Amino acid sequence: MKNQGPADGHITQPPYEPRFYRDWTSGQQQHPLRRFNVTQGESDLDLYVSSEINGVEDVLAECRSILVSQIESEPEFLDSLDPLEPRAEDPSMIRKMKQAALAAGVGPMAAVAGAVAEVVGSSLRQRNADVIVENGGDLYLDLSTARRVLIYAGDSPLSGRLALHIKPEETPLGICTSSGRFGHSLSFGRAHAAVILSQNTALADAVATATANRVNTPEDIDTAVKFAAAIPGVKGVLVILDAHLGMWGELDLKPVKK
Repeated sequence: MKNQGPADGHITQPPYEPRFYRDWTSGQQQHPLRRFNVTQGESDLDLYVSSEINGVEDVLAECRSILVSQIESEPEFLDSLDPLEPRAEDPSMIRKMKQAALAAGVGPMAAVAGAVAEVVGSSLRQRNADVIVENGGDLYLDLSTARRVLIYAGDSPLSGRLALHIKPEETPLGICTSSGRFGHSLSFGRAHAAVILSQNTALADAVATATANRVNTPEDIDTAVKFAAAIPGVKGVLVILDAHLGMWGELDLKPVKK
């Protein structure tokens, strides 16, 4: 969600990119979930739940209203590439975004997809044993059975060859990815993928951006992984550049056959 024109009451972003990876979802035969898509303006969420999603449109609309109001009252909130201090009057979602951005050293909108996914996912947890919210490739998961999350890394030879095995007791969990090779989000690096795991999905989103920003050569991977690993609340880090990989933390990584 970038390049807001606050006066029009909308949040705008670069041209929509098809969520082609949504066609790869599989493995539902043994533990089926119901799939829904909820779209409002630029917000396009794919939802997997065990029961129903009543009321989720209102939750997403409230998230969008909070963002528009914040940009109207604090215009730099939209485009700042540096952290902004939380204000006493900030809504809880905005404070969480700002705190995540402070921890990662990035602008608050770097945490927006993760923050919205967590707000929507938390609302769905009240009525569903299983919840997966995918917001532009960033995930919020609350599971009753183990699932695998495929790692997409553009044209890296490692893309689609690795998956994170996520156990129910590890959730609720955020898994967020940033890339300097694909997607519309701003990145100052060349990483094929920087993947961050945290129970704070806004934090995972912000740290993924900051980590990807630090990777331009294979020699940068170790430094980027150490940077992310040192941030309180981060549970796992995975960085891919070309055929090179660095990782840290609580990762159960499984090979995937093509």
